[in-house]
Amino acid sequence: MTDSPQNEGPSSLPSTKTFLGHPRGLMILFFSEMWERFCYYGMRALLTLYLIDSIMKGNNEAFGIYGAYTALVYAAPVIAGKVADKILGYRIAIILGGILMSIGEFLILGGSESWLYIGMATIIVGNGYFKANISSVVGKLYEENDPRRDSGFTIFYIGINVGAFLATTIVAQIGSVYGYRWGFAMAGVGMMAGFLIFYLGRKLVYPHAEPPNPQKLYAPFLGPLNLQTVTILASLAVIPMLYVLFTYYTVVGWLLAATAIYVVFNLLSTAFSSDNVQRDKIFMLIILMLFNVVFWAFFEQAGTSLTIFARDHINRTFAWLGNWEMAAATTQFYNPFFILVLGSIFSWMWVKLDKMKMNPNIPAKFGLGIAFLGFGYLLVPLSPVSATFFIPHIIIILLYFFHTTGELFISPIGLSMVTKLAPKDLTGTVMGAWFLTFAGANFLAGQIAQLTGTVEGGDGVEMTRAESFMVYEEVYTNIGLFAMGTGLFLILISPILKKLLHGVR
Repeated sequence: MTDSPQNEGPSSLPSTKTFLGHPRGLMILFFSEMWERFCYYGMRALLTLYLIDSIMKGNNEAFGIYGAYTALVYAAPVIAGKVADKILGYRIAIILGGILMSIGEFLILGGSESWLYIGMATIIVGNGYFKANISSVVGKLYEENDPRRDSGFTIFYIGINVGAFLATTIVAQIGSVYGYRWGFAMAGVGMMAGFLIFYLGRKLVYPHAEPPNPQKLYAPFLGPLNLQTVTILASLAVIPMLYVLFTYYTVVGWLLAATAIYVVFNLLSTAFSSDNVQRDKIFMLIILMLFNVVFWAFFEQAGTSLTIFARDHINRTFAWLGNWEMAAATTQFYNPFFILVLGSIFSWMWVKLDKMKMNPNIPAKFGLGIAFLGFGYLLVPLSPVSATFFIPHIIIILLYFFHTTGELFISPIGLSMVTKLAPKDLTGTVMGAWFLTFAGANFLAGQIAQLTGTVEGGDGVEMTRAESFMVYEEVYTNIGLFAMGTGLFLILISPILKKLLHGVR
């Protein structure tokens, strides 16, 4: 970790040559992030099933642990991003993150609950450093007004979804069929590939990813230890604390709630001390953050209740493929698949609608996204049911189609909206708050998944297939109706909310 920029002189500066019209460093970041997402989504696809089948957790406990894990995954970049900004620099942070994520995946292969928690905690710290900073480096490859910047981020976003697609097909299927250890091992190897690609191509992103103060970083800080070493040791010290949080996973919810109150209080304090225009924009930020939590809390059932529902009640055997059976975890692949298929269509659609002056405003897009999500859930009670309480595979395909459609109405504009509405001196703080909404949503997703019940009824007797299906049907009907009602309400009040934007589009 002492790979200092001091040892990389002018001859190490990246060439001005481009690849497909973009800085060559973009391809390094593209493949590094693609493999990191392969690692994360591969592990995520298997986690709930592994907790239930191998660690012998009940459904509800598995959902709660999963929710705590994914919440902490989204919270970690908020802190790790600041550490990279102020101390380590992006290059060192990304390398450290890649190493820790790889180690975390291999630690899970220990096969016990303790090894799982240690591995998950290590992955969280690593993901915080990797995920928080690699996107920042993409932006730094371009000058501020470079017209290629948006295209560069679009290419990078494709890499994210290619990684997710490969993870939810290859890792999910192999891990489910041949053993979870093989899936986690593949995820770890994928992360090693991402780390090596970045490390070997690091000169192509120099000097955009260097520490803010190299002299201070490598000078003695605590006795003989320099600041870099102390920072790394402090990061490793977080791992046992995260381990404890998995053991008492409900505490994560209270920590997130306290953080949310603190963040909203600070935003409101800033709002009431600002002029009318900035105040309205902050109000809009808070409103959309709340709706963002609603959307993702329902959307993130994919890794929990929807996977168990697919296992127990979706016909996953394809007669036309020689009676090949798709693993329950593999059904998660429909989301990244539809992202890749529909992403370019939506990009074209927004441009077309804008020229026709029919492009929905930001609140309306959020409302449409939540409504599409809700409609996807309502397909379950509307579907035909066999005598053995299986529903056709097309239902899960259509459900993910509508969920992905909703995602494309919300996700791509979220970060852009934050940068446009946040006060200039609080952009980093507001961006951190935005990521915390995902953390809160993922924790709530675990709690919502628990509404689908366990494999046992209230008296400890195992539920019949009919009872199990009725529980899912009721929960998904309620989610669908609530989401559609929320979305339609947001669409109706969008003309009023639009005034708070003061021309921001």
